[in-house]
Parts: sequence; structure tokens; C-alpha cells
Amino acid sequence: MGDSIKNNRFDAIVIGSGMSGGWAAKEFTEKGLKTLVLERGRDVRHLKDYPTTNMMPWEFEHRGEIPLDIREASPVVSRCYAFREDAMHFFVKDKEHPYVQEKPFDWIRGYQVGGKSLLWARQTQRWSDFDFEGPARDGFATDWPIRYKDLSAWYSYVEKFVGISGNKDGLPNLPDGEFLPALELSCVENYFKDTVEKKYKDRNIIYGRCAHLTEPAPIHLQQGRAQCQKRTLCQRGCPFGGYFSSNASTIPWAEKTGFLTLRPYSVVHSVIYDDKKGKATGVRVIDANTKEVFEYYAPVIFVNAGALNTNLILLNSVSARFPHGLGNDNGLLGKFVAFHNYRGHISGEYDGFKDSTTDGRSPTSAYIPRFRNLHRQETDFLRGYAAGFSAHRYFNRGTEGFGTKLKDNLFSSELGPWHVGSHMMGETIPKETSTVSLSPDKKDEWGMPQLAINMSYDENDEKMLKDFFEQMTEMYTAAGFTNIKTSDSGQAPGLDIHEMGGVRMGKDPKTSLLNKWNQLHACTNVFVTDGACMTSTSTQNPSLTYMALTARAVDYAVAQLKKTA
Repeated sequence: MGDSIKNNRFDAIVIGSGMSGGWAAKEFTEKGLKTLVLERGRDVRHLKDYPTTNMMPWEFEHRGEIPLDIREASPVVSRCYAFREDAMHFFVKDKEHPYVQEKPFDWIRGYQVGGKSLLWARQTQRWSDFDFEGPARDGFATDWPIRYKDLSAWYSYVEKFVGISGNKDGLPNLPDGEFLPALELSCVENYFKDTVEKKYKDRNIIYGRCAHLTEPAPIHLQQGRAQCQKRTLCQRGCPFGGYFSSNASTIPWAEKTGFLTLRPYSVVHSVIYDDKKGKATGVRVIDANTKEVFEYYAPVIFVNAGALNTNLILLNSVSARFPHGLGNDNGLLGKFVAFHNYRGHISGEYDGFKDSTTDGRSPTSAYIPRFRNLHRQETDFLRGYAAGFSAHRYFNRGTEGFGTKLKDNLFSSELGPWHVGSHMMGETIPKETSTVSLSPDKKDEWGMPQLAINMSYDENDEKMLKDFFEQMTEMYTAAGFTNIKTSDSGQAPGLDIHEMGGVRMGKDPKTSLLNKWNQLHACTNVFVTDGACMTSTSTQNPSLTYMALTARAVDYAVAQLKKTA
């Protein structure tokens, strides 16, 4: 046993290799710590393991579509926009990893080295104090223990390494960052921007900031990454490293230090807590293939398994000291989970700019930052929503007739009107009744309890959706758009893929699980910096904030280790 413990000892253990786990690995290894990264899925190597990245449309057996038998076998993941023939190998299949839906919830997962960083939409916006102060102002959820000033420098640190394309917009509700040159908006997107900003002094349309290398800096070339080619095939894995992923960036960067041990096929069972020492000492792992159980030890542990899996691991980490889950003295572990509301869509047409059209592809579009309830409570719902906005022009091609007539109709195409569209990203309010928990009787293939998920939309979400339709219709009308149509997708929570909370940060151990450094209040050598740590969701895409929180927490953790060395 002594030799086994010695051989399995590290300076730091990171659970998960995705967006935040990759950053933890980079930061620990750069600081010289012997670091173990545990990934429950298979290994995926940059370049080597992107099998479809350079395939042409005609090389796919089903021309990109998912066969019926696969769709029927995976009804949840099939609803994800990126689950197509060219990327389905990066998604978890429903039957292989079951969970309990106490209420409908579409849990989209990617179990491999890199996690969902291979599949994310790459939108990157900073939070502001309007976001961090939200719960304190309206009294819902608990107050964040940090403010924008605590994270500002870490946002900059992360952005420089990741590579973010954007403009300096000077908006207090969406702070500027360290940007690479922005791509251009289309003429109609710029027209809508000008119209809205003239009519509404508190509303803005900006270029959607995104994690794409429009003009690589030396730090990106050192990573072996190259300029984004605007192929918009990102979900296949980018052979150029043109967008940020753990696979193209943080994981190989950590490997170059010589201090990284990466162990795929490692299903984390629990964090080991030593009652006598009063701290966590390691991690218990089930080999995904052999089902053998291993234990690894380190003085500091980062749990970055993805928001809901992080909750599962901590709930399953029971001991005499923590019979209801690691750090769960207040019984709030797995509660106050939230997500983003993506149900609202609005479309229209514009008959202007007949002399222009779109050319080529862009990895982003325009973005409408939140404008509701910023300076005061002005609506009958809490918080607010952001929105995307895009405008494109398409060829109308006739499909009538047969033979020569059909060919002639297909070839005689003409440009139609501009088509415009927006989708909402609404903030949902974390509630104690929104929970994840361990199923008492259902287990997975590795003997782990299945996760039971219980969350849904509420009246606040419905009022927000109604307001989105009203305000966007008014803005579309002001711009002269026609054929305006609103639609509610009715999609279940989860399909937004922005689940957050359950291990929330806070000032008071009675109402939160983590302190301002992302440490468990009751077990200070365990940190959580993925989506599980979020106290509220705001309206921004969250990945940039996860990365900044992770870099900040690792810096603090290493400083604490040095003090006790």
C-alpha cells in the first residue's frame, strides 16, 4: 500500500479536461506542480483525432444528416444543433450515459479530452458589476463574494492567451477586453445597429466577441495555432487551432512543461476526505474500460467535471464528516441550479441594400447586450436577456419542372430579400427547488448513482420571453423589417448547454458552498471553478468567466501551498 500511495502522488489533481479543467492544468504545470488530469472519456489529440475535419460534403454517407436509428436511440442529444454526422462522435450518446429527468432536461455532454471545448459556440463576453451585483440588488439568490474588479485582470490574462476577436465598445454593461481585430458586420447588421442606437439611447448592437484568431499574436503562434480560416466547421475540431479549445491550446501547453500526467478513461467516483486530517487527500477513480478502482493523492484538488457532473461527484463524496456530500454542511449542495433561456426567436425580412449581399462565412454575428433592468427595476420580471442578431441574403432558385426545365430553373437564380433573425439568451433565477441529486436506486455502468435533474421554467421566464418578443418586434419595426415572426421553441432546459450552479460561491457558509477563491468553505483544499460555482447566470456566454475564475483560483491555491510547505 505504501508503494501504491507513493506512485500515485501528485502536487495537484484536476478532474476534467474541458474549458476550465484545461486552464487549471495549464496554470498548475506552468507553476511547476506535478499535475494529474483525470478525464472520464477517451483521449482526443489535436489534429490526430479530428476524423472529419477536412471531409467534403459528398464524402459523408448521409450528407451530414443523422440516420433515423441514431436519432431514435439518442433523442436528447439529437436535439442539439451541432449533433450532425460530422461531429456526432464528440457527443455522449443517451443510452450509454443515462440520467433521471424528474422534469424534462436535455443534458448535452461531450466525454473526451477537451470535453465540450471542441463543440462550444465560442462567444466570449465579460461580466460587469451589473451582473455580479444582481442578486444583492434584487434579493434573489445570494450575493456574489466578488465583483468585476476582482476578475478584471484575470479576464485580460485569459483573453490574451485564448485570442478574442472584438471591438472596444465602451459599454459599462459589457466591459471591453484584450481584443484581436474584429471581423466586419454585414451592411444590414450595421444598418440595424445605427437605427437602434439612434432610437434607443440605452440599447446597443455590437460585433459578437468570439474566441477566433483573426490575427494571431506571438503567444498564439507559440501554441502552434494559426489564423481562423472562417470555414465555420468548428464542431469537427479545427486543424488550424483557429478557435480556442483545450485540445489545441491549454492541454498541449501543459504537456510541454513535463509536469502533466493526463489519464483518460477515468470515471471519478469521489473525492477522498480524511476525517483525522480534516481535509481532502485524493480522488477515487474507476477505470472506464476495466472497472478497476484506483486512488490518486494530492494536497490540492480542482473539480472541473462540468457543472452537473461536478455536483454528482461532490454529492457522491461521502464520509463520516460529510454524510451528505463533500462540503455540504448547509444542505445546499445540488440546489440553486440554473440555466439560460434560449426559447425565443424572431425573424424578418428587409428589402433594402439590393446592391449588396453577404460573401464568405463568419464565425460570429452581431450581439445585443442586456438592456433590461440594468439601472433600475423597470419590468415585471427580474434580470434580463441578451440576444444575437444576424442578417443574410440568399438566392431564390426555382425547383419546378423536370429534366431540362428543372436544370434551367435551378441555374437561373436571383437574390431574394435580406433575412434577419435573433435569438434570446435569458437569465433564469436560481431557486432552491431547482436541484440535482443522486438517484437512490438507479446506477450507471460503473456503479455510480445516476444524476436526477429537477428544474424547469417559471413565471419570470415566461414574462421575460414575452418582453423579448415585444421589444425585438418594436426594434425590427423601427428598422423597417417586414414579415416579422416570433417563435417559442418550447425546448426543455439544458439545450442551452449553459447549466450553472449547485456549488455556488458566496460570502456566508450558511448560504453558499464556496468562498471568494472558489474553495469549499468546509474543505479548503478542494476548489470548484467550472459552471457549478456560479451564483447567478447573467446573460453572457459563461465560458470566459469560468476560465478567468480558474486562473485566479489556481494562482491563489499555489500561493497557499507555498505558505504551508
